[in-house]
Amino acid sequence: MIDNLATGFAASLSPENLLWCLIGVVAGTVIGMLPGLGATTGIAILIPLTLGMDPLTALIMLAGIYYGCQYGSTISAVLIATPGDANAVSTVIDGYAMARKGRAGAALAISAIGSFVAAIVSVLLLAALAAPIADLALNFGPVENLAIMVFALATIVSFSGGSVSKGLMMAGLGILLSTVGVAMGFTTARFTGGSVNLLGGLDFVVVMIGVFAIGEVLTQISQGGAEPIRARFRDLMISRKELKEAAPAIGRGTGLGFVFGSLPGAGSTLASFLAYGVEKSVSKHPEEFGKGAIRGVAAPESANNSAANANFIPTLALGVPGGSTTAVLLGAFIMYGIQPGPLLFEEEPVLVWGLITSFFIGNVILLVLNLPLAPFFAQILRLPYNHLYPFIIFFSLIGAFAVAGNTFALVVVVIASLLGYFLKRFDYPSAPLILGLILGPMTEKALVQTSAFGRGDLSIILGSPVAVVILVLAVVLGAAPVVLRALRSHRTVAAA
Repeated sequence: MIDNLATGFAASLSPENLLWCLIGVVAGTVIGMLPGLGATTGIAILIPLTLGMDPLTALIMLAGIYYGCQYGSTISAVLIATPGDANAVSTVIDGYAMARKGRAGAALAISAIGSFVAAIVSVLLLAALAAPIADLALNFGPVENLAIMVFALATIVSFSGGSVSKGLMMAGLGILLSTVGVAMGFTTARFTGGSVNLLGGLDFVVVMIGVFAIGEVLTQISQGGAEPIRARFRDLMISRKELKEAAPAIGRGTGLGFVFGSLPGAGSTLASFLAYGVEKSVSKHPEEFGKGAIRGVAAPESANNSAANANFIPTLALGVPGGSTTAVLLGAFIMYGIQPGPLLFEEEPVLVWGLITSFFIGNVILLVLNLPLAPFFAQILRLPYNHLYPFIIFFSLIGAFAVAGNTFALVVVVIASLLGYFLKRFDYPSAPLILGLILGPMTEKALVQTSAFGRGDLSIILGSPVAVVILVLAVVLGAAPVVLRALRSHRTVAAA
């Protein structure tokens, strides 16, 4: 392991690679701040510009865009309740609440620190465990994937706010919307109304932009506009107490993100949702979540970055993308004449380990750049919000068009923004809706594959010890908040 890391650092620390790593993380931060673009779109757009570059240099820059976007999307999520990418949806809940309390700087700082710690730990784990974890991931079939999807759906309770019933209703609506389009594994069109534009389904990123970004703008305008935040500069800094409080959440988020990021197709979005749900379930004060709990920012942000690095395990070792962004990067490998897979570590050790060590370098650059700048980013909130609204709407519409590539996406954004407005007006949580929309297709795919694998008999799930353990954990995770809430209510009544 030491020899491999030495080989990698010797390659990634060259002046040219350092320069392109810096360019990548800065470009990624900017792209991540723009609603809807995200790492996948940003990398896809910029790949043609790298065709004349050395493959290692090009991949270092593209990877820098990937994890730079993780932090960039957090900036917009915290400051204006507009996640630049889907993996920042869970960060909006407590990050924006902290911003409205004048703690935006602290939220951005803990995001940078948590992301850095997660990146360093996950890079070390990636270097040490890539091969054995890849072998383990090969044994994960449709049955185990279905159990993971059930586990992910169990976190919906954690995103329900004060009403579990409203959260479940919104998750059900999200799952229902996810069924629009051609049925998984079949050729039947569902709920399209004869529209060709709906055959491919509703893009959850486009819906997310409407619900969170423009929906929030409409809500603010209807209330007369939010007052600029006049927090003192020292209030924007993170305190030692907050660091101590967030440390366990960073650890749990890092571990959870690495585990789920290592699985083919899981991606960092799922890891961030799970980390938030688990953190709220194990917290002694779950009622603080949704109101500006710093752990509600630290956990998903750590999981984001950890999963982003872990996504490269199946990508490099198996040639199977860990998520949508690494799927695009997989195409870049092939364009450069490199075939990811079990032999890659032996045939291209300089490229593999140079790329892996560049994750460490890139995250150091991100920390050095963004941690001191966190209070200054927070100064954006001092601007009158009526000056920000046109920019938010403009970039939201541009982002939606860039994601879908057609004007029909603008219609979807407008409808989703109206939905987001009414959800906020009547106090319905938005996160379960997006979670259902994301998990719906993934769950349906796993369900269809499991059914085909068992020839219609879903009881084959019970034949997999791994799946059974995951399902038991899902039941515990889903029931824990409800049980704890009932116990607290009982104690309160008894005390009275």
